[in-house]
Amino acid sequence: MKTQKDQRWVQNADISLEPCGEGVERKILSYTEELMVVENHFRAGGVGAMHSHPHTQITYVVSGVFEFTIGEEKRIVRAGDTMLKKDGIPHGCVCLEEGILLDVFTPMREEFV
Repeated sequence: MKTQKDQRWVQNADISLEPCGEGVERKILSYTEELMVVENHFRAGGVGAMHSHPHTQITYVVSGVFEFTIGEEKRIVRAGDTMLKKDGIPHGCVCLEEGILLDVFTPMREEFV
């Protein structure tokens, strides 16, 4: 099942994973015009390719270990860490140990739905 915009209740177990890259799948969770939450599942070795977009993004590491690049800076992040990616700043990651990232975007990513 897919989530609908402005859906009040979203049961994670009801949402289907969608492939979005080699070793990466995502679930579009709650979203409005102004805000979106996306759960990203990475297998070890999965890559979030370097990219930028006109959205501000905060990523919370739910589980796993990742090497993140934001702009010119590279760091290893683990469960409980967060990263701020302002609009237009290139960023990407490599999953070092299988894990889940939770992304919050403002405004929502229309191209995801």
